[in-house]
Amino acid sequence: MTVSAEPNISEPAASRGRLPRWVRPALGLAVPLAAAVGWEAAVRTGLGDGRLVPPPSVILATLAELTRSGDLGRHAIATVMRVASGFALGVVAGTLLGAVTAYWRVARHLIDPTLQALRAIPSIAWVPLFILWFGIFEASKVILIAVGVFFPVYLGVLGAILSVDRKIVEVGRVFRLSGPAMVRRILLPAALPTYVVSLRAGLGLGWMFVVAAEIMGASEGLGYLLVDGQQLGKPAQIVAAIIAFAVLGKLSDSVLAMAAAPLLRWEDAFGARR
Repeated sequence: MTVSAEPNISEPAASRGRLPRWVRPALGLAVPLAAAVGWEAAVRTGLGDGRLVPPPSVILATLAELTRSGDLGRHAIATVMRVASGFALGVVAGTLLGAVTAYWRVARHLIDPTLQALRAIPSIAWVPLFILWFGIFEASKVILIAVGVFFPVYLGVLGAILSVDRKIVEVGRVFRLSGPAMVRRILLPAALPTYVVSLRAGLGLGWMFVVAAEIMGASEGLGYLLVDGQQLGKPAQIVAAIIAFAVLGKLSDSVLAMAAAPLLRWEDAFGARR
């Protein structure tokens, strides 16, 4: 009789095939680095035209010059402050309104159709109206970013709360929780994983909307660098500003994900240990 081998229970199943921690950021950089090296080689060998799409060496030199002059830091700080303010405003409004419309059926039928219609309006369409309402200064820019952040957060909270297991809600009713207490102590914690995803989506849209916001007569910001590069015919400056947007957007998303990670340790999800 053949005795089957016992499985190795000393090694956690989740750890098999798991990448070392230091390998993950290296893998994330592999694609952009390969593209940069490939384009640099194409331009140097004459296979590509580096006039309209500058090679990485020219872009790095432009970034270094903008850093030495202090322009990059000044414009980046202005953009980050606008995104942070608009993100905070959009998150508060989206969370509150999403929770109310999800919990209160009358509010959902009353408010949600209008919000779904407003969600389809392009960001650039709000620009002339916000200039008329709030002027060309910071208020109009921050509110436009908040509009972009609001909708994914609102939809995430609404959908997550509506999909909460009914049995959990019944437990809250057994303990005679009030409406606000039900939302705060049961519905929002149960919706937390989806809520974090909606926050990250809202943050990404905030970075997109800030470009439209900084077209509103801004004299500072990475969006201003984009427009300035386009008007002066400086493609290297345009690409440098785009790279700055990408780096700052990735860093802010990573910070948000790391801040939310301790709140999601209880999840026994497929990707939690990968």
